[in-house]
Amino acid sequence: MRYRRMGAGALQVGAIGLGCMPMSWAYSASEQDGESSLRTLHGAVDAGATLLDTADMYGPYTNELLLGRFLRERRREVLLATKCGLLVGDKHIVANGRPSYVRRACDASLRRLQTDTIDLYQLHRPDPEVPVEETWGAMADLVTAGKVRALGLCAMEVRGRRRGAGAPLHEPTLRLLNRVQQVFPVSSVQAEFSVWSPEARDGLLPWCESHGVGLLAAMPLGNGYLTGTLTTGGGFEPEDIRARHPRFTAEIMAANQPIVAGLRRIASRHPGTTPAQVALAWLLAQGQHVLPVPGTKKARWARENCAAAELDLTAEDLSELAGLPPAQESWI
Repeated sequence: MRYRRMGAGALQVGAIGLGCMPMSWAYSASEQDGESSLRTLHGAVDAGATLLDTADMYGPYTNELLLGRFLRERRREVLLATKCGLLVGDKHIVANGRPSYVRRACDASLRRLQTDTIDLYQLHRPDPEVPVEETWGAMADLVTAGKVRALGLCAMEVRGRRRGAGAPLHEPTLRLLNRVQQVFPVSSVQAEFSVWSPEARDGLLPWCESHGVGLLAAMPLGNGYLTGTLTTGGGFEPEDIRARHPRFTAEIMAANQPIVAGLRRIASRHPGTTPAQVALAWLLAQGQHVLPVPGTKKARWARENCAAAELDLTAEDLSELAGLPPAQESWI
């Protein structure tokens, strides 16, 4: 595994991390198995992944509890990232950025994760009812207290008025980043970034590069679509978030097949390479500040994802990927 540095604290992490959400939340409930997920975590770390990304809302809470079991054995080998700021209700999710809540949420996460320090504590969403400086200030106090090493923001909007590659950074996002940066240094920003959602390359990545901030590429495999393993119109279980998303209707999945076909063509030039690995290697080629965080609950895919860090795409590969058609529909 190749390594990259992230943020003002120069946190060193494996170039490809592991998103832990699918192990406990938002995808197939029938495949949620604690023992299988523990094997996946071990497999990913054995393959060189050091950044493990979770959140208190995943489950809620069950994903952190799962990681706590894993961390009892291998805490020193990983950079632990979790999040606060969202509460899961019966019918909807609400933001909570009150400083008192942030402090309670951090302590609760530390207990569930069975650790005394969170390496990267991320604000899942800003609370529109609370000035972000107050929320961020409370998170900064956690660093001073030694409970947290670095801070990040996630789920950032990256599109300006124009959509697609070349679009400017969403102005409210730019203002928000600059506001929190004045309170305490931002070490990472997490946003959707992939072959079929490349907007962060021209909107968000330049800001991250100019401030020495890591860009955690969320949904780098298009929620599984870019792996080429999903059956068009095959359907998803009711609790799977893709069952309700317009990108995963049979019609839209069929319309976006040229993107997967392009990934397959390039993979065929590199023996033993998969479309998913090409998609991850493309992200790594966008700059040293980019850190893909693909989510999976299967050890096989975790190892495959990590191996993508060793794939060097050619100039021809990158040119062909740049010419792929934009995806229809948008995740964010």
